[in-house]
Amino acid sequence: MNPLLSSSSEAMDVIRADRALTVVRAPDIPDPAALAAALAGAGLRAVELTFTTLGVLDAISKAAAATDAVIGVGTVTTREQAEAAIAVGARFLVTPALRPEVAEVAVAHTIPVIMGAFTPSEVLAAAEMGATAVKIFPARALGPQYIKDLLGPFPHMFLIPSGGVNSHNARDFLRAGAIAVTAGTEVVAPTDVETARWSHIGSKAAHFVHSLD
Repeated sequence: MNPLLSSSSEAMDVIRADRALTVVRAPDIPDPAALAAALAGAGLRAVELTFTTLGVLDAISKAAAATDAVIGVGTVTTREQAEAAIAVGARFLVTPALRPEVAEVAVAHTIPVIMGAFTPSEVLAAAEMGATAVKIFPARALGPQYIKDLLGPFPHMFLIPSGGVNSHNARDFLRAGAIAVTAGTEVVAPTDVETARWSHIGSKAAHFVHSLD
């Protein structure tokens, strides 16, 4: 087992305690701090903004003003993106696939990287590259049983299913052994973000959190 998989950081402590993190995929975020505060106030403190959002680096910096939230960045594919995100305050990185150069930056900065993978070979490769946790994507393809199956040969891996996880199946993924799940557009719909419906997003986040119990 890669020793980094058992390492501790504030970001990973929050993700494990909340059993979830939120990925925000919206073309633009008019008030990143208000969005992060709404999510954190409902119990989803780990907030992943992504490089698919216009001006994401500025959004990361502004979202950090929501002091109860832990802001990370996703869809990180290059060394340059990783370095830039860390420089403006990202506290964890998420990749869509195996990206060794991103892992190298994360390890150098002692920051968690959640690396995207799907097959057993990719899961093992992510761990060997230094991933703190492995994002199983797309989780909808094989469902909660696949998480349980992966933990057979890899019992110490920190697995986080993403893609197709919702309030109806999130609890099943956790019971299968995932350390956390990803809340996506069910909680943070792009139209709600663009129209600044922060209280509505907070209500949906609270519903998602309740579904985990």
